Amino acid sequence: MAQTMSKARVNVQLCKACLRCLAHCPKHAVFQLEQLNRKGYKTVGVNEEKCSGCGICYTVCPDYCFEIR
Repeated sequence: MAQTMSKARVNVQLCKACLRCLAHCPKHAVFQLEQLNRKGYKTVGVNEEKCSGCGICYTVCPDYCFEIR
């Protein structure tokens, strides 16, 4: 049975665009989106191909936007 690698997922509605995740991602998998969430912030997205599932984004996010699956 093939095992899938964990990846980060972001809840854009919780994001306040502090960009700590973007600054700390060692794989440069986190990027800023142009779309605004309902609070008016430009949120972030995750490139799942680059993401290693290390969890650094989860650890540095003060708004608990990330989940590692």
